[in-house]
Amino acid sequence: WRLQGSLLGLQVLAYNRHTYETVAQRLVITIVPAPGDEPPYQGEFLVGNRNVEELLPAAAREIFLQATAGVWERDDLHVINVTSALDRGGRVPLPIEGRKEGVYVKVGSRGAFSPCLASAASPQSRFRCSLGQQPLASCYDTFAPHFTIRWCNLTLLQVWPSPTAPGPAWGSGVLEEGGDFQPPTEVPPGDLLPGYLVTLLVPLAVAVLLCLLLGHLMCCRREGV
Repeated sequence: WRLQGSLLGLQVLAYNRHTYETVAQRLVITIVPAPGDEPPYQGEFLVGNRNVEELLPAAAREIFLQATAGVWERDDLHVINVTSALDRGGRVPLPIEGRKEGVYVKVGSRGAFSPCLASAASPQSRFRCSLGQQPLASCYDTFAPHFTIRWCNLTLLQVWPSPTAPGPAWGSGVLEEGGDFQPPTEVPPGDLLPGYLVTLLVPLAVAVLLCLLLGHLMCCRREGV
């Protein structure tokens, strides 16, 4: 991919899971700033009975948001990100009918988490999950039967805006009077002969000594001489 101003060019490669045929398509996406700041309350759900391509259409995301509103008790929810569980280290499902790869769906809101979500992500729930038990969830699972949520993988985040550092102060681009560029003074040429002699003579002297030592060992140290 490459950036061209406010455009992002993507080449998408896909393959058919049954015939293994591949197809390529180039997408040009216009990058625009978000209409508002990042929502401070974000929840990430792991949907175990879906593949990532099944939650990319707008209609599927809208159904998921309606189900999320039942447990979050908010009506200003929107999807922030949809990620395949394979990209998070998940295993490729077996080629058995009904097996799905799983999808992580991150949802944001400006309202606080409901008591149901807070209890499902509490330390007590994490402890129960470590024991193989169901987490604490006091509310009705409005995701069923369309979505199977892995409640032990629920993640709740509170994101607060970070203060932005002041940017650099730009000038007019014109040098002030007396501000001409002064190049560095010319460096006098150095004497390279000593370095050259050391580089040449030291290895040569070592080689001569090694040859003399080898000749002495071969000629004067032979058995019987």
